[in-house]
Amino acid sequence: MQLLSLGWNSFFYNHYDQYRNKNYAVMRIIRENKGKYIAVNEDGEFLCILTGKFKFKTKSKSNFPTVGDWIVVSILPNEKKAIIHVTLPRKSAFIRKVTGNISDEQVIVANIDTVFIVVGLDLNFNLRRIERYLSMALKSGATPVILLNKSDICPEVEFRKKSVERIANGVAVHIISAVKSTGLEILKNYIKPGKTASFLGSSGVGKSTIINALLHSEYFKVKEVSKMGSRGRHTTTFKELLLIPGGGIVIDTPGIKEIQVCGDQKGLKLVFDDIEKLALNCQFRNCSHIKEINCAVKEALNNGSLKLKRFESYLKLKKEFSDNLKRKVSK
Repeated sequence: MQLLSLGWNSFFYNHYDQYRNKNYAVMRIIRENKGKYIAVNEDGEFLCILTGKFKFKTKSKSNFPTVGDWIVVSILPNEKKAIIHVTLPRKSAFIRKVTGNISDEQVIVANIDTVFIVVGLDLNFNLRRIERYLSMALKSGATPVILLNKSDICPEVEFRKKSVERIANGVAVHIISAVKSTGLEILKNYIKPGKTASFLGSSGVGKSTIINALLHSEYFKVKEVSKMGSRGRHTTTFKELLLIPGGGIVIDTPGIKEIQVCGDQKGLKLVFDDIEKLALNCQFRNCSHIKEINCAVKEALNNGSLKLKRFESYLKLKKEFSDNLKRKVSK
């Protein structure tokens, strides 16, 4: 297995250069489960553990290795084991806030070129959840793409696609049915040799079914979705990186119950670009769009050009970003 087929490129090579003459090796993490790591290079798979120094110095969860990371290791002689010394800088990362009131952050996947936001066209369909995913994906450094799955059971596919496109601000939206294997050919435009794609979404939206179709096998066991609320049954329990036949890399992740936003508001401003542009016409620069006079946003709400639910979603996400930033500063 060549490193290039795993996504190795000049970005990572330049950061690894300082370690090349120190009897270290470089690997990419392909599996993570409860603090255990499996990484791979030209010599195969290795069980990897962190040094005590690494654990002691690393305070934030976001700085611990995750699937997709490139790591600098010492290989234990005559064993398929290695010790992790360093995680190379990330080219991109999808990060969420750790659940709860603490300000720590968790990296879901690292070093991805495309992040597929998978949405079920069943009772899972929720525009507000899509806005939340987009606000994080647009600041990840990867290219977001929205996949509307389960078109075979949706009687209003085109209507829902248009409703997503209205909030997606130019992000590509594709209709697919993983079960029927329809529309999946479009994924070849994104999944290419040396490029990494990740599938993110709630449980039951069909991430594992899509990847099975790409692998041309039943690699992942896929359970039926609950009829009550179209909720999944947590088919995937850990993150895993896989090579696609013909080239390309995909990362499967467990269904995300709750996607709490974190970091700066760059992604938020991109997702709600329409509201941000309206705000430029408000009389006051720090307009809250609640009680102020001559507010362009309130005017848009009154004339119906801006939907109330979208505005409420904007305010909610903006408050979450702001509150999380305050926690980080005060920590």
